[in-house]
Amino acid sequence: MSVQARPVIWEVPKPILGRRSPLTVRYFMAADNPFQPEHFAREDEAGDDQFYSIPRIVAHIDDQAIAALSAFYARSLKPGGDVLDLMSSCISHLPEAPKLASVTGLGMNMVELEANPRLTARVVHDLNRDPCLPFADATFDACLIAVSVQYLIRPVEVFAEIGRVLKPGAPCIVSFSNRCFWTKAVAVWRALDDEGHCKLVDMYFRLAGRFDEPEVRDLSPAPGRTDPMFAVTARRAAVA
Repeated sequence: MSVQARPVIWEVPKPILGRRSPLTVRYFMAADNPFQPEHFAREDEAGDDQFYSIPRIVAHIDDQAIAALSAFYARSLKPGGDVLDLMSSCISHLPEAPKLASVTGLGMNMVELEANPRLTARVVHDLNRDPCLPFADATFDACLIAVSVQYLIRPVEVFAEIGRVLKPGAPCIVSFSNRCFWTKAVAVWRALDDEGHCKLVDMYFRLAGRFDEPEVRDLSPAPGRTDPMFAVTARRAAVA
């Protein structure tokens, strides 16, 4: 069933400093966006180009979480596909198999992108300034966003663009942990717990209007002993 027929709308809590709460289902409504500008406010509102001008050649999750995400990619991606690694950096967390035809990395720092050996093409682009992706319709067989979705201030627009550049049936996999650059994460993300983060990403997919039913997976390798890891996946809806 296409989510356009019956999108789920969630009650979005007001961002309150220090409060981390779940996001709960309230009602169904056909065409409503519960977000307000304050949901996407950040402690550091300076330009992202300034913040990301310094290369960070580091891993943002621990080795166990990386292995769990890589294994999930191995099960989810098809051989020979063209993959978009969105909000990319020096690590794509991709497994050795399946072999992919191409991996295009779109990120904020060319030094980080050039340090990533899995990328076959590299694009510097600020999605918070311009959510339009510089690619043609139906270009990619999959899109990946790893541990970065919490920084989007126009997420529904970006997710709609992801749907545009994916081929029908192609998956978008959004993964995240509990780590972030706190001052650059949006307020609604900072206000939510892990369950709330999963439901928030689910909502982004639904409001974008281009995806089938999202699926939430808890990939955490050893809860309480390693970084948690979650993935929300949705496939590009078939074109009518």
